[in-house]
Amino acid sequence: MRRATLLCIAAATLAGAALLPAAARAGNSCEDKPLQVQAVVKGMDLALRTSRALDDSGAQVAFIARAGQDLSKYRVRYSHMAMVWRDQERGRWLVVHELNDCGSATSGLYNEGLGNFFLDDMFLYEAQLVIPGPDVQARLARVLATNTPRRLHQPSYNMLSYAFSTRYQNSNQWVLESFAAASAEPGQVETRAEAQAWLKQSGFRPITVEIPALTRLGARMFRANVAFDDHPYERRMAGQIDTVTVDSVVRFVKAQDREARTITIR
Repeated sequence: MRRATLLCIAAATLAGAALLPAAARAGNSCEDKPLQVQAVVKGMDLALRTSRALDDSGAQVAFIARAGQDLSKYRVRYSHMAMVWRDQERGRWLVVHELNDCGSATSGLYNEGLGNFFLDDMFLYEAQLVIPGPDVQARLARVLATNTPRRLHQPSYNMLSYAFSTRYQNSNQWVLESFAAASAEPGQVETRAEAQAWLKQSGFRPITVEIPALTRLGARMFRANVAFDDHPYERRMAGQIDTVTVDSVVRFVKAQDREARTITIR
């Protein structure tokens, strides 16, 4: 269904070409069903309006979030976050993010166009942009032009991974840890452990999702991309799951970068 190229940013390490399988998604329902014409039209329209908003912002690198599934019972609106960057040579915007192979416990890093980003089975045709200040954008561009994004990627995927464990990773966590690498002093954050240590020291607080024991048991038994064994025992038994959501990333980015601003596209 979708093609994605694992490209370099600023002519650096995210290089090579890869075909993104139809079942590689993050923050979406993962139901295997064909896209309807109306969904394609709505997705492409949202992509066009998002592209225009990015153009108007003057940004070179930003954060982008989509609402791929209904998470309102957890008080979460946006399910999946990525970074979006301007390919100056081709004059277009590309999204770089971690995607889960549906039905599995693995993930990969991909670049794809804005149109593809919104062609999944969306819950809401709405997007949120976080436009960092110029200094943070420059830092993000420098980090994305190194091997650090690959080093910070953990292929063992868990939709509800613990915010301060390196055992698994969810897609929002990869964005957050990449932001940590960009925000820290050069060379200070090169591993996930170093990223999480910096995040703790800098005051990052995950979102706590309340999940009862029976719900946790069912999810663990029937979904390969959900696990709870990386969470602290006492918190897990109390149904308190501390994970990285879009909201927690946005809150932290804006606390660290006073120039950051959000744009909602509906």
